[in-house]
Amino acid sequence: MEQFYQVLVWASVFFYWLMIAAVTMRIVFKRRVVGVSLAWLMIIFIIPIGGVIAYLLFGELNLGKKRAQRAKVMFEPFADWFQRLNDCPGHQPELMSEHARPISDLCENRLGIPALSGNTLSLQDSPQTILRSLIEDIHQAEVSVDMEFYIWHPGGLADEVATALIMAAKRGVKVKVLLDAAGSMRFFRSHWPKLMLHSGIEIVEALSVTPFRMFLRRMDLRQHRKIVVIDEKIGYTGSMNLVDPAFFKTDAGVGQWIDVMVRVTGPSVAVLNGIQAWDWEVETGDRYLPQLPECTLPSSVEATDMIQVIPSGPGMPDEIIHQALLLSIYQAKESVVITTPYFVPSENLLHAMKGAAHRGVTVDIIIPDKNDSIMVEWASRSFFSELLAAGVRIHRFHGGLLHTKSVVIDKTHCLIGTVNLDMRSLWLNFEVTLAVDNAEFTQQLNWLQKEYMNDSSLVDRNKWEQRHISNKLIEQFFYMFSPLL
Repeated sequence: MEQFYQVLVWASVFFYWLMIAAVTMRIVFKRRVVGVSLAWLMIIFIIPIGGVIAYLLFGELNLGKKRAQRAKVMFEPFADWFQRLNDCPGHQPELMSEHARPISDLCENRLGIPALSGNTLSLQDSPQTILRSLIEDIHQAEVSVDMEFYIWHPGGLADEVATALIMAAKRGVKVKVLLDAAGSMRFFRSHWPKLMLHSGIEIVEALSVTPFRMFLRRMDLRQHRKIVVIDEKIGYTGSMNLVDPAFFKTDAGVGQWIDVMVRVTGPSVAVLNGIQAWDWEVETGDRYLPQLPECTLPSSVEATDMIQVIPSGPGMPDEIIHQALLLSIYQAKESVVITTPYFVPSENLLHAMKGAAHRGVTVDIIIPDKNDSIMVEWASRSFFSELLAAGVRIHRFHGGLLHTKSVVIDKTHCLIGTVNLDMRSLWLNFEVTLAVDNAEFTQQLNWLQKEYMNDSSLVDRNKWEQRHISNKLIEQFFYMFSPLL
């Protein structure tokens, strides 16, 4: 019997070694960012068995067999639809600024989505303004309302949005709602889905979370886009989920969430609707290609309002928004201002920001003073010393959890959307960003960023270097896992 147990132990050790070796080889041959590979290798070697299980669950971008098959079938018709946007009179690449042209070329070559002019943009800078504007537009809807959000949290004005949708559906408006299953868990457990379904609204859970699917699809892959399209004429996108901050995470100790959305009319609304149609088909298998936009020539060759819509996520070209961000920062000549709630930059973004500061560009980063993610908070701090030494200015915002995701370059060009400056947004989730080539809109966003700075404290380099050694150790610990956050 003793001999049997010895054989069993040696067999178990051999099997464990074989499993570790197999996963290690898989990580190495995936040829991802070195930091990501090293972080996973550290986890599987430090945590017996659990590290391997964690990698199998979260280590690879696995959309699931059914969704992957749908995406493959969808690619050609959607690529053709986006290609036909090049025939729109609003496609005027010769009118783009020097900042916008390289980003447009990147997106046309990799995504097949052109930048379009002839839009109107309205920056809505408070949750109350956003929700009331959305409610008013839904009340005016005549044909359709298409919505997708990461989080829908019941309470306050969010309930008024739900009521407006029910009223719209009852008067014959076709309403479709796509919500991330994990982010909108509280909504799906409320009474609202039943009421909305009863009124004729189509509601779909994106990327449902069940234990039975954990080895079939990566469970932390999330639908993080926020898009609303009304009557195929009015579009919204930006950082805000469908929540009333007065009723959302009130016990988190970080204050109310501060967000922005962009209200758009014009040909770029059709592009946002096309992205929604893509997401809807991936999840349901039902195809709906929107009408191509009715474009008009720009009224002035001196003032353009060019919008480049940039979607990212599984099924889209790898790192597309990451590349657009890098392009923007490397082009900066005078200033870069960044707002983000979750700041865990990639190595390339870190070098880009430091490089901009080294060549004399004023670089400002505005982040919340208090964060709802402890791991991200400590990981963010691990980058401060390096950035401060390069001359980057870091502002800690005190007015709540600053959730706005924006980048303004030289006060003339900006990016605004759903993307955080962390690896999850840049490499994993379904996201969308607008690259806006419009001086007036960019100036408005820059003024808003200055308001954020006025309600912030500047991190002093000398004081920061004097922080307690225990803080430095905790920061370094979480820094090791930053490629996975």
